[in-house]
Amino acid sequence: MATNMENITQLREMTGAGMMDCKKALEEADSDFEKAITILRKKGAATAAKRSERDAKEGIIVSYIHNGRIGALLELNCETDFVALNEDFKALAAELVMHVAAAAPEYVSPDDVPADIVNKERELEETKLVEAGKSAEVIEKILDGKIAKYYSQVCLLKQPFVKNPDITIEDMLNEKTAAIGEKLAVRRFARYELGK
Repeated sequence: MATNMENITQLREMTGAGMMDCKKALEEADSDFEKAITILRKKGAATAAKRSERDAKEGIIVSYIHNGRIGALLELNCETDFVALNEDFKALAAELVMHVAAAAPEYVSPDDVPADIVNKERELEETKLVEAGKSAEVIEKILDGKIAKYYSQVCLLKQPFVKNPDITIEDMLNEKTAAIGEKLAVRRFARYELGK
């Protein structure tokens, strides 16, 4: 099926991917937008994985204040100062800091969660499952899911994006990494809430 320019442009606006990438994804997906978006996401994850070894030492620090009651700061890094000045990069940073204010993550990634906290969470969930009479094999499988769910609540990268819960922050960064062409990484953030 032929892919027309209007569809390519629409997919580019939806994903931020390059025109040729959108054209190839639409051709591969036989003009199905949902399939094309999935193809672009997979490509973005692969591109992000290739770039993961690079240093991201440039970037910006952005802030967000919500009604004078909640505030957040976030440092988003990239590889070059050229990208740090890019409007798409700045828009991504603004979206991420707003998400931090709204979703209140505690850590950037699962690697940042102290082992004793993960172990405590695991023990609590295991106790509940034992009390519910679950077998040892079943408990182990369920625990992995419970810990993944815990990470999706407390780790920024694993949280569903507040404006689009169908994607995680990690997916969003992978897509932007592919679109911008540089490694992007959230280095740190801080969140403040009045009275807490």
